[in-house]
Amino acid sequence: MQTTLKTTATLIGEGLHSGRPARIAIAPAPADSGIVFRRTDAVAGSPVVPARWDATQHVPLCTRLVNADGVSISTVEHVMAALAGLGVHNARIDVSGPEVPILDGSAAPFVRAVLKAGLARLDAPLKVLRVLKPVEVREGEAVARLSPCPELRLDFEIDFDDSAIGHQRRVLKMGNGAFVRELCDSRTFCRLADVEYMQANGLALGGTMENAVVVDGANVLTPGGLRHADEPVRHKMLDALGDLALAGGPILGEYTGIRAGHTLTNKLLRALFATPGAAEWTVCAPDVQARLPGTGVGMGDLAAVA
Repeated sequence: MQTTLKTTATLIGEGLHSGRPARIAIAPAPADSGIVFRRTDAVAGSPVVPARWDATQHVPLCTRLVNADGVSISTVEHVMAALAGLGVHNARIDVSGPEVPILDGSAAPFVRAVLKAGLARLDAPLKVLRVLKPVEVREGEAVARLSPCPELRLDFEIDFDDSAIGHQRRVLKMGNGAFVRELCDSRTFCRLADVEYMQANGLALGGTMENAVVVDGANVLTPGGLRHADEPVRHKMLDALGDLALAGGPILGEYTGIRAGHTLTNKLLRALFATPGAAEWTVCAPDVQARLPGTGVGMGDLAAVA
């Protein structure tokens, strides 16, 4: 069975990179419509931007989608992760600017708003993308891989010189409410040394200590410190889930990321769909759906972490 929202969830905030205020409204959508964005401020061309792997434009530090008319929407990964983690398969996302608001830097505000709006089951079969054989892409020391697995599993590893982050690895089965309980409140992070460089190049203009974890060597500069001892790797897993959601439906497979980012995960999806026999769409059986992200999740799962 497919899922959408019962009512519209609305949030207001600023874009992390643009610094521009924007309103986002996540609205119900009919079965088989998938996830689509709509730029409500667009003045030329189609305002509708599909949330698909082949509509991705590779840019630094975020995931940007662009349609055939050149209308784009940036930083979609957190809201996409929230919808994937809650098992929402159909939604129209209206945004009043070029970038999805960053809010607190995690997916928790989106999760809270969607759960408050409520989830509705649709009388339509759900298709899942089953990985049939391993596919891998590499760039230097970075690796992203999808391998056969009866459920969605994330295995992510990072390594930073700053000892506040250092080497971290986490493996997580994504069934039921695991995303909500384990990942959704983990915030984006950056090194203090990178902040001035990013802002000088027109990035992170809306970044503050309120919407990002900033580290400097052994020190966490963000007030209140980390929400989890391994919050950085959890956030990378959150990002990966949002980027994988651009496949167009739930994935049955194991994702392995080593120093991977948005671009590499998208290149992995492109390689998966370009490799004959690597994956197939299949109607989801009830026992399989019971293991998918979001099945049985409720506000109580969120209350435990955020």
